Amino acid sequence: MASSINLLISPPNSQYSFCSRNSLFFSPSITTFRRTLPSKSLSISASSSSTRELEALIFDCDGVILESEHLHRQAYNDAFSHFNVRCPDNDDEPLNWSLEFYDVLQNQIGGGKPKMRWYFKEHGWPTSTIFQHSPEDDNDRARLIDTLQDWKTERYKEIIKSGTVEPRPGVLRLMDEAKAAGKMLAVCSAATKSSVVLCLENLIGLDRFHGLDCFLAGDDVKEKKPDPSIYITAAKKLGVSESNCLVVEDSVIGLQVHLPILCNLYFKVLSRGCV
Repeated sequence: MASSINLLISPPNSQYSFCSRNSLFFSPSITTFRRTLPSKSLSISASSSSTRELEALIFDCDGVILESEHLHRQAYNDAFSHFNVRCPDNDDEPLNWSLEFYDVLQNQIGGGKPKMRWYFKEHGWPTSTIFQHSPEDDNDRARLIDTLQDWKTERYKEIIKSGTVEPRPGVLRLMDEAKAAGKMLAVCSAATKSSVVLCLENLIGLDRFHGLDCFLAGDDVKEKKPDPSIYITAAKKLGVSESNCLVVEDSVIGLQVHLPILCNLYFKVLSRGCV
């Protein structure tokens, strides 16, 4: 039987609240889908003859705890410029991922290395200051991606440490209220562990970070999202049933973790969402 982890889609510019005991319960089956607002807004209501008590709240990091995708894009483009990465389909200038392209890419492929590997397979392996000619064997291609990812990660850390980045409105309150209500808290991110640790230490504070009941990053699991391994592993480490966990996600790639088991999901779209 497929695993069941419940999902809360958290679109950009949303505020979080955890205002009553009733919000700690969820219905395990979706019965109605109802559009209530124009454009890309979606309201989903759920009901069931029985309810299960929520035991754990599991946060994604990027896009949930902080609005970070534009920061990652900046760090990737800085890496491409630093190493003069040029793909065959446009070798007039270093590779630069546009805002529109990256918005699509980050919703389809989880993790930095898989993003670059997919892009280079589609657009041709690039030349760079790392390799004068396009790498042809798997070892050189892996070295190229590893080097770019390592430099990008350090650049991303510099941006986070600049003091200009803040957590999304309400996220700290949600964590504190959930903890006060006796719920376990976890953070699961497909990003590199060192960058996630830096984000959490700077944005939620050392006390909240060390108070997490579970923390997993992309380094801790073999498969990236949309494979559900990271959330299933978190549930096991927390010692709770997967169906008693609520995952706070923001992207299509996070939604796809759960597509095979939609009948067991509980969605609540806070504002404009992924439809």
